[in-house]
Amino acid sequence: MLWTLIGVMVFLLALGLPMMIPLITGPLILLLFFDVGPDPWIMVQQMREGISSYVLIAVPLFIFAADIMTSGRTSQKLLDFIGAFVGHLRGGYAITTAAACTLFGSISGSTQATVVAIGKPMRQRLLKAGYKDSSAIALIINSSDVALLIPPSIGMIIYALVAQGASVGDLFIAGIGPGVLIFLFFAVYAFIYAKIHNIPLAEKPSWSERGRLTVQALMPLGFPIIIIGGIYGGIFTPTEAAGVSVLYALILEVFIFRSIHLKQIPDIALSSGIVTSAVFILVASGQAFSWVISFARIPRQLTDAVLPEDPTALTVLVIVALFFFVGCMFVDPIVVILILTPIFYDPAIQAGVDPIHLGVVIVFQAALGSATPPFGVDIFTASAVFNKSYLDVIRGTPPFIVMLLIVAVLVIVFEEISLFLLWMF
Repeated sequence: MLWTLIGVMVFLLALGLPMMIPLITGPLILLLFFDVGPDPWIMVQQMREGISSYVLIAVPLFIFAADIMTSGRTSQKLLDFIGAFVGHLRGGYAITTAAACTLFGSISGSTQATVVAIGKPMRQRLLKAGYKDSSAIALIINSSDVALLIPPSIGMIIYALVAQGASVGDLFIAGIGPGVLIFLFFAVYAFIYAKIHNIPLAEKPSWSERGRLTVQALMPLGFPIIIIGGIYGGIFTPTEAAGVSVLYALILEVFIFRSIHLKQIPDIALSSGIVTSAVFILVASGQAFSWVISFARIPRQLTDAVLPEDPTALTVLVIVALFFFVGCMFVDPIVVILILTPIFYDPAIQAGVDPIHLGVVIVFQAALGSATPPFGVDIFTASAVFNKSYLDVIRGTPPFIVMLLIVAVLVIVFEEISLFLLWMF
């Protein structure tokens, strides 16, 4: 059954069909032709069940908030603020890009929104400063992956949906350490790159100019404070935080910055609705897929094949990382999280892995795979946004992939990187 399932899905993907088709067709064939047990109509029930969770309400709200800010001036305010303090340093433009992607990721929770909002203005600045286009694009798409780790990460929300009992708020906090570590690696690399290629220094702004830009950035910087502070202050739940973020984005962009007119909101909402529908179709299909393969005991067959009889926590984490890394190189990260998490979750917990640490490792691999050839989703986003060929986009990615792999190893081996903030609070 396992090889039939894999063969059907690979064949349908090779035909170029949308991901939901293989997700539904594969398990449906198991139900129809392999006498797995339940009536095939159970898949419809499971698809509905997959999108009925209260926690999923946060997904469209965070997407809507991100779209509002992408259409407005939030990203530009953040870029100007960060550039005022680090832009004049060696590699300052690249450091500004990495820092802005990290900050905007803590506002939007979306890697693709970050590529658009930060990538468009910063690519031009990097090119004028003397960076190769391939290096500039690689920096943008890999820095944007931090958005999948730090709050309000949609990847963390999807993991919490699958891993029943994992707190979304705790996952948000746990992703901060790895996200900051990625930024530090990229900042050091930016300094070394600029030194080797003799990238000229930018002019250092005055303190009065820095003060002015800081004041302008205060309200955009309020997003992560509101989300994290509100959740851990007991003011609202993560789902309610998503609603607050939409309200805050509207107030900021419509009434304070006046970068968006009220008549534009329906078009922005429509765009958010299209993205949300794609996400929810994948979540519904993934739920049906996971239920059928669990009923057919395929996860047990797979874990018996790849895991030793009495695995250590480190062994399980390494195997989980490999499966998720390879999977996200070919398939959308949301789909991979939905399919593979139920397979490895119980063995990981039984081996003594902390469920929050497991979530960070899984989402980290999803972020890494999102920008890794051959089919990382951010590669195609960047190709469309910058009107560049696939080869042009991936040409500068190897150094960043190496750095991300190093950070991934550190996160796997040292759970303190993920959990130290939770221990503090």
